[in-house]
Amino acid sequence: MAPAPPGQVACCVGWVKHLVVIGASAGGVRALSALVARLPADFPAPVLIVLHIGAHRSILAEILDRSGPLPVEQARQGRSIEAGRVYVAAPDRHLLVIDDTIHLSLGAKQHHTRPAVDPLFLSAALAHGTRAIGVVLTGRLDDGTAGLQAIKLCGGTAVVQDPADADVPDMPASALRHVDVDHCVPLAEMAPLLASLASRAVETTQPGPPPAPLVHEQALFLSKGNPMEHLALIGSPSSYACPECHGGLWEVNGAQPRRFRCHTGHGFTLRTLQDTLAEATDESLWNARRAVQERLLLLREMETAPVEDAVRPQAVAGAAARLESQLGQLERLMSQLPDPVE
Repeated sequence: MAPAPPGQVACCVGWVKHLVVIGASAGGVRALSALVARLPADFPAPVLIVLHIGAHRSILAEILDRSGPLPVEQARQGRSIEAGRVYVAAPDRHLLVIDDTIHLSLGAKQHHTRPAVDPLFLSAALAHGTRAIGVVLTGRLDDGTAGLQAIKLCGGTAVVQDPADADVPDMPASALRHVDVDHCVPLAEMAPLLASLASRAVETTQPGPPPAPLVHEQALFLSKGNPMEHLALIGSPSSYACPECHGGLWEVNGAQPRRFRCHTGHGFTLRTLQDTLAEATDESLWNARRAVQERLLLLREMETAPVEDAVRPQAVAGAAARLESQLGQLERLMSQLPDPVE
């Protein structure tokens, strides 16, 4: 097994308590409100939450603080986590737990979003090991699946909302397909389950080192060490380019669902890569339409402007006619593009 890169923490070293990490996307506000409302006031572990909020201002902490007995706050850099408190990811920042403190990262987007669920779950797996409890709730696509796998690999517990109970079943359904989940329950049963899991006696035996690929993935994400060395240890080059930074994507060895990473740290599954490329295609076509339309407008101005010695009016008119035809073809192509495949 390859040694851990500098600055990484072995699984759950120094921890004496459990940690609950929760990820949600579409439908998450309702689900999180219902869950937090049922958590007991003496809940014995810290709770860290990621909802896909992007860079937009969020009042999720205020909503959840009013929902139940536990104090809820937006996560702050360097804050020590405490049992019985809930910490919510800040806009446009990945939420991580390193040692016993919160780390907010402006690192590369994962699955075309920041904050994302997988970075939190991976950091919890490496920091807490057997004491980490990961929870995947409602949401589109499959963020959270790889992170839940990391928690299981480090000996932690995987909990998933019953997809039939979820507003949007994709995320929990993906976790069920690809992770050896310990518990799959509806929201109504999740709070007492988490309270029971977080109340278990902690192990006192010294854990072994974390799986090396997980350590290298976190180091790559945190921009620690040589990124190409990390990639070579966890994957192999693919034929795809990263839609975020346009660098080469490497496919992570043996990952299910298939996953890809680039040397700047962006990460995708096959589904989120397809979804992101669909958005990039739309943007590229609109840029092409703008460029063609601007050139056509300039040619129309040249048709009505005083004739320059070096410009033949017939050539201008012919070029404008061809561009007008191409613009029509481009608009028809844009109207016929398929939606992203769910």
